[in-house]
Amino acid sequence: MRSRVFLLAALAGACAAATAAVTDQMIQTEAKSGKNVLSWGLSTDGQRYSPLKQVNTGNVARLTPAWAFSFGGEKQRGQESQPLIYNGKMFVTASYSRVFALDAATGKKLWKYEHRLPEGIMPCCDVVNRGAALYDDLVIFSTLDAQLVALNQDTGELVWKEKIDDYQAGYSSTAAPIIANGLILTGVSGGEFGVVGRVEARDAKTGRLVWVRPTVEGHMGYKFDADGKKTENGISGTTNQTWPGDLWKTGGAATWLGGTFDPKTGLAYFGTGNPAPWNSHLRKGDNLFSCSTVAIDVKTGQIKWHYQGTPNDGWDFDGVNEFVTYDDGGKRLGGKADRNGFFYVIDANSGQLQNAFPFVKKITWASSIDLKTGKPNFVAENRPGDPTAGDGKKGNSVFSAPSFLGGKNQMPMAYSPDTKLFYVPANEWGMEIWNEPIAYKKGAAYLGAGFTIRTINDDYIGALRAMDPKTGKIVWEVKNGAPLWGGVLTTAGNLVFWGTPEGYLKAADAKTGKVVWEYQTGSGVVAPPVTWEQNGAQYVAVVSGWGGAVPLWGGDVAKKVNYLEQGGMVWVFKLPK
Repeated sequence: MRSRVFLLAALAGACAAATAAVTDQMIQTEAKSGKNVLSWGLSTDGQRYSPLKQVNTGNVARLTPAWAFSFGGEKQRGQESQPLIYNGKMFVTASYSRVFALDAATGKKLWKYEHRLPEGIMPCCDVVNRGAALYDDLVIFSTLDAQLVALNQDTGELVWKEKIDDYQAGYSSTAAPIIANGLILTGVSGGEFGVVGRVEARDAKTGRLVWVRPTVEGHMGYKFDADGKKTENGISGTTNQTWPGDLWKTGGAATWLGGTFDPKTGLAYFGTGNPAPWNSHLRKGDNLFSCSTVAIDVKTGQIKWHYQGTPNDGWDFDGVNEFVTYDDGGKRLGGKADRNGFFYVIDANSGQLQNAFPFVKKITWASSIDLKTGKPNFVAENRPGDPTAGDGKKGNSVFSAPSFLGGKNQMPMAYSPDTKLFYVPANEWGMEIWNEPIAYKKGAAYLGAGFTIRTINDDYIGALRAMDPKTGKIVWEVKNGAPLWGGVLTTAGNLVFWGTPEGYLKAADAKTGKVVWEYQTGSGVVAPPVTWEQNGAQYVAVVSGWGGAVPLWGGDVAKKVNYLEQGGMVWVFKLPK
C-alpha cells in the first residue's frame, strides 16, 4: 500500500529555500564538471572519475581536514555510504537506515531522518547502507526492512514511501539506487535466505512502479500502468532450462549492490548474486541468471543480454560487482572485477566477451576463462563435495581461493580515462568450504554449506591494484595488511584515493602507485571517497566506520583484525589557503 504525504511535503517545501530540481541531464553534465556529486559512482556509468585537478600530485601532501561530523548515538557498525553533494548540501546515509543532510562547506547538520526499523530484520552482512539518489527535489534511499523512502532535500520531510518486499522472508535493501531516464532503479538483498532477485524501476518523482525484471530464470516480469495495473512482460529466460525441479522458485541471484546506467547504450547493468542454496549439487545446471551481469533496456524492462561469470556456482561467488562502462577505440566496453577473482571486459552493447584475466594471484576453482565460449575452465576437484556421496551429512571439504568474500566484494573500483587503467581494491584470501544437506524454510538461512576463511600471505591481504584492461597486467599495487573493504576515487589531478580498515584515507600517484598522502580517520574506512568543488575550492570526503561482512563472516581474518574499532564519521578535506 502506498504511503504518501505530498501535502505535508508541499507545505514544508513552501517554507524552505527553493532548490533547482535535479534532472537527468544535470546528473550527466555535473559528472563531467565535477562541481557536484549527484549519483552513486559519481557518474551513472560508475567510473568514479572526477575531472577536478586543483588537488594534484604536486600539492596533495598539504591536504588537511576542513571539518568532520559524527553520526552520533550508539548506532555505529559498518558505514559503507558514498555521500552526494548538491546545492551546497551533503546527503549521506548511515547504518540502521539513517540519512543526514549537512552543510557541505562547514559540516553543520541541517536535518536527520531515522527510518523506524521493525524487529526481526535479517541483513546478512551488517546494518549498512551504501548511499542515496537525488532526483527533482528528493533524496531517495532504501532501508533494511526493504522499503524505498523519498525525502524533501531541504527539510527532510517524508514525501513518499514504498514497500519493496517482505523483510520477514529475508528481503532487505542496502544499495544506493540509480537514476535512469526519470526512473529510479533498485535491487534487492537476501540471497542467503532464498529470495528471488530482481530489478525494479519506479517513477523517481512519485515512487510508482513502472516495471519489474526478475533475475532468476522462470519468473515473470511485469509492467505497470499509471493506475498500478500490471501486465505480463515476459518470463526471464526459459523455465527449468538451467535449474532442476522447483529450486528456481527460491533461487537467490539477489541484486544487492545495485547497478549502473549508461545513457550511451540505454542499458542498466545489474550484477546478480549467488544461486540458492550454496550446495551446488542440489541444482545441476548453470542456474541463470545468478552470478551474472544482466543488461536491461530501461525503456522496456527486458534483458538485452547477460554474461555469467560463475555457472553453477559452488563457492558463493556473487556476481554483483559493478559493471563500469568506458570508451575504447570507438567501442563502448564495460569492466567488471568479479568476486570469483577474474576481471572481465565485455562489449557494453552486445555482451560479447572481449577479455578476461585474473586480478588476484591465487585462484583454485578455475584455471582460466575460455575467451571463445566465455565459460570458465573449472578445476573439478576443487568444487566442494556432494554430501550424498558420503555419509549424507557433510561433503568433502576443499580449500578454495578466493574465499567467498571474494577477490573483490562490495567496494567499488574506479576507472580513469586519463591513464586508461582500472583501480581495483582486491583481496588475497581463501577458505575451507564444504556442503551440507539443506531445505528451504521462509525466513531461515538457506546455505547448505559450511566454511572458514583463511589467510594466504603473512604480510598482506588487501592490495589496491592498477589493472590494464587490454593486457590484463597489474601495472602497480599497494599492499595492505587488512582486507580492503572501501571503494576508490580517481581524479584528473593524477590521484587515486582509497581507504583502509586500519583507518587511513590514502592518495597515490595514479600512474606509478606511489603513496603521496594519508590521514588517520580513527576508524576503519569501508566506504568510497568523493570529491567536488565549492566556492572555488576542491573538497575530498569519505565516511569512516569499521564494519561490514569481514568482522561477521571473516573467520581467521576476523580474528586477525578484531582490534579495529567501530565508528561513524564523515571526514572532509581541502587545501589550506
